[in-house]
Amino acid sequence: MQFSVDAESPTPPYEQVRAQVIAAIDDGSLVAGTRLPPVRTLAAELGLAANTVARAYRELEEAGYVETRGRAGTIVGGGDAAATRAAQAAKTYADTVRSLGVSPTDAVALVRAALGAG
Repeated sequence: MQFSVDAESPTPPYEQVRAQVIAAIDDGSLVAGTRLPPVRTLAAELGLAANTVARAYRELEEAGYVETRGRAGTIVGGGDAAATRAAQAAKTYADTVRSLGVSPTDAVALVRAALGAG
């Protein structure tokens, strides 16, 4: 898998890396158990600071796409990608409704209505 960064893009480099890894997982190019390049190696290949790649990897791990195994590196997770993405969307929704002051009962009612579940 080759990653690239468009320096002219308004999208931050860490987000470009993160999005490319997710796309590769979603299309099957990166399968569960695949080891991603070490942070410093990928940073050097892309001409980025190591912290930029580390942020992309950290966000991928928080979203459940990869697992960091210390010296063994960063590995593509084996979980269900759809379930992982749904869980991340649910967390984002919960954070949003909480910040808007919507009660949990009303927030769940909104989800049920959106799903057509009454």
